[in-house]
Amino acid sequence: MQQDSQAGTDLTVLVTKLTLEQKVRLLAGASAWRTYEEPAVGLRAMVASDGPVGVRGEHWDERDTALALPSPTALAATFDEELVTRLGGVLAAEARRKQVDILLAPMLNLHRSPLGGRHFESFAEDPLLTGRIGAAYLRGVQAGGVAATAKHYVANDSETARLSLDVRMDEATLHEVYLAPFEAAVAAGAWVVMSGYNAVDGVTMTEHPLLTEPLKGRWGFDGVVISDWGAVRSIAPSARAAQDLAMPGPGPWGDELLAAVRAGAVAESAVDDKVLRLLRLAGRVGALAGHDQARAVADSTVDEPDRVLLRRAVAAGSVLLRNEGDLLPLAVPGTIAVLGPNASASRIQGGGSAGLFPASVVSPLAGIRQATEGRAEVRYAAGVHLTEWPAPLHTGNARDPRSGEPGVLLRVLDAEGAELYAEHRLLGRILEPAGGELDGAASIEVRALLRPDVTGSWRLAVTGLGHLTLTADGVTVFDDTIVADSSDPTVVHVAPPSRRIDLDLTADQDVDLVLHRELSAGWVVALAAEAPRREPADELTAAVALARDSDVAIIVVGTTEEFESEGFDRSTLDLPGDQDELVRAVAEVNPRTVVIVNAGGPVVLPWREQVPAVLLSWFPGQEAGAGLADILFGVAEPGGRLPTTWPAAMADVPVLNTTPVDGVLAYTEGPHLGYRAWLRGAARPAYWFGHGLGYTTWSYEQLSAPEQVLPGDPFEVVVRVRNSGHRGGREVVQVYLARPDSVLARRPVRWLAGFAGVTAAPGETVDVTVRVAARAVQHWSAAEHEWHTEPGAVRILAGRNADDLPLHTSTEIVAD
Repeated sequence: MQQDSQAGTDLTVLVTKLTLEQKVRLLAGASAWRTYEEPAVGLRAMVASDGPVGVRGEHWDERDTALALPSPTALAATFDEELVTRLGGVLAAEARRKQVDILLAPMLNLHRSPLGGRHFESFAEDPLLTGRIGAAYLRGVQAGGVAATAKHYVANDSETARLSLDVRMDEATLHEVYLAPFEAAVAAGAWVVMSGYNAVDGVTMTEHPLLTEPLKGRWGFDGVVISDWGAVRSIAPSARAAQDLAMPGPGPWGDELLAAVRAGAVAESAVDDKVLRLLRLAGRVGALAGHDQARAVADSTVDEPDRVLLRRAVAAGSVLLRNEGDLLPLAVPGTIAVLGPNASASRIQGGGSAGLFPASVVSPLAGIRQATEGRAEVRYAAGVHLTEWPAPLHTGNARDPRSGEPGVLLRVLDAEGAELYAEHRLLGRILEPAGGELDGAASIEVRALLRPDVTGSWRLAVTGLGHLTLTADGVTVFDDTIVADSSDPTVVHVAPPSRRIDLDLTADQDVDLVLHRELSAGWVVALAAEAPRREPADELTAAVALARDSDVAIIVVGTTEEFESEGFDRSTLDLPGDQDELVRAVAEVNPRTVVIVNAGGPVVLPWREQVPAVLLSWFPGQEAGAGLADILFGVAEPGGRLPTTWPAAMADVPVLNTTPVDGVLAYTEGPHLGYRAWLRGAARPAYWFGHGLGYTTWSYEQLSAPEQVLPGDPFEVVVRVRNSGHRGGREVVQVYLARPDSVLARRPVRWLAGFAGVTAAPGETVDVTVRVAARAVQHWSAAEHEWHTEPGAVRILAGRNADDLPLHTSTEIVAD
């Protein structure tokens, strides 16, 4: 926090120098990603950008590349705050390179139900783990002079009807579970908090009293509350609330807010407080004269140590779920069958507004080939098809007819069809033209020369809202109007509906494709094509034959953007397509089968005990294949532990509902989500929260704790562990608390209270100190609206996951 002489007195004086018109103007976005400048007080515009796996910048342009980190689920799986802080520093450097001031991450919502479609963008099912990893991320970003944004405040934990759903829960659950990660972020010094689209207890979050208490009151948050894009949908009610900045611009505030203040519907003092906070943020990021904070623009070249760190992060977050017979790590075999569509085109990031464009991606197939070059024969087969939709045209199969360069030609036209703007692009999926908004723009056109490499029925697809036509060599092959099935901004501006066209093409004969879209909402337009596919049975047979004739089979299974993305929740936890059948068929012919799961959240693995090794990679970022090869061949240990419990069957999951009923989504389970809910039920999951294997074994030998603890005091427990294996490694020691004799019936069976990572050589014994915060033994009193500590015995358990806790002891919370 800045000193009062800068953040208080000076900024207050600046506020008094502004007219009411100038102050109100500052409280809404100037454009999609920028705030307004105000030269009268030395304020330049501030730029925001989506995260969390990288910094896309202001523009949706595949030529504007960015480093791509592993997904937040992978970061949480590391249980490693130091590593996550370092990765936050990489993001800060990327933000400065792109002239970005505000990174719209981290997302601190919880994995309440495994069906949540956006789990890849948040961290965990547990509030303590989410809070600690989120705070580490935030500290790393803000240490580089870039604001991190704790979002989405609060209870924006699912995607179905997210613009309008009303979440209902009891007050204690709200404070103990869903607000807890945000409190940790504020305690870590968050500069920005984003209010969500949803309502809580009937009040939309941009108007909610929770923005005042506890956020700005009890917690002392002195930063800016920014809205989710389009979440401010009122004038006076949101402006009277502690909502500070409405994005994007132009938005609902502006002249109407000015009129409301003049009419007395909104106090000018409320506007002054919002402006003061905005100026404070500007000072922190170096956007205010006299308050520069190391905003040097980083070198635009990619620093090799960053690539190395991203590669290490892949291994650190990957979770080894199963390793029977110590199949992993592999000695380099003579022949390796690499199977699955995600092996050659790994899914490195989730779908939706968080998407970005890395300069290069190492697929699992490429990583394995590079790691075994000259020592093994690596052969590949897809085995199955995952999606009906072809990939957008790209530099490998299309040429710009105007320049002849690989890629496509993009044109923006007026109502008469005259060209307003044209540019060469690398992909057939255009999210916006580089020229931005153009006066008189009426339509957009993508044109390319596609050269088929085989003869047959090709799959083409067009994407966009409004009236679209597609011609092939001048012949119309598609002419229809596509209507949005949702008003969600992600659907309109990122992922509108698509339509498929089958077209007979001849090998080595160029076809001139022209996709024309009349502009109605958003800019998105896409033209995609795919060669004729092999029949599914033939595809599977080829993969099985390859596996049968190889020393080891490595299968990469996973999700697609149609299955797991922002904007919708999942309806099933099954892997899409025939991937389960592929795994079973390969396991029958090759006993040395390794399955890598490339998914952002839980999926059901019905074959998990039929294969000796299962490795979860999440969405691993651009260094995916390099990091996975390090794990497979023993260069690195899989360091991850599950941040979310994985079920054996969807029917077993205790908390599933993500669909509101009459607009209301009731959190009737109270604080019992994730492993807490599983502990109360009869069914057992496939893998518990905290589960993860390494390449060595550990013996838990001793647990010690203080005999008594005063209410409101933190305490430490010491866990003695021994590396009982034959290889050095890292263990995540987890400490849980239980109050079996509590007078509070709503207490969870047990809950995570602390964790610490430890490394040890073979045979080495280490004492690990785990700090337990005072809040871990407190509960929220709904009657008194404050935290209380119940005296009495607290059971302390230590071990490897929420179910494997071999060490027990207790402490006494003495009466105050």
